[in-house]
Amino acid sequence: MAEVEMKIRGLMMDPVTNMPVVVLKDVGSEIVLPIWVGVYEANAIALEIEKVSTPRPLTHDLIKNLLLGLDTRVHKIVVSELREETFYAVIWLERDGRVISVDSRPSDALAVALRMDCPIFVADEVLKASKQAGASADRVSQEELRRWLEGLNDEDLGKYKM
Repeated sequence: MAEVEMKIRGLMMDPVTNMPVVVLKDVGSEIVLPIWVGVYEANAIALEIEKVSTPRPLTHDLIKNLLLGLDTRVHKIVVSELREETFYAVIWLERDGRVISVDSRPSDALAVALRMDCPIFVADEVLKASKQAGASADRVSQEELRRWLEGLNDEDLGKYKM
């Protein structure tokens, strides 16, 4: 399966649904992929993006501490599937030469990727399906939102606080 490396471009509130959106951007092009996430998951991502430390470890910090304590490396995370408007992800781990894939919600996988400083990939099929879903959706707002996301600059991304 072909995969496209992406970076987290920003985290913001969707002006239409008022839900948090993580914006992934292809490192080699202008392709963006918005993934709607829950408020708590967005907060976990935002804390790591802004390098805010908490007095006690949050769940994703605990996961990082467990992985490091078990001498386990995170190779990458992959947003692997889009099914019925729901994204799926896999976290690829290695321990003692053994590679393990772990099913994950994309928001959790992204929060772990940020903490473990590992690459983020999106399956090519997910990008294609996402574009098709946007093109065939009854809601015009989804395509308008995609155009809006693609036109954002750094100042725009900075004004949306979680």
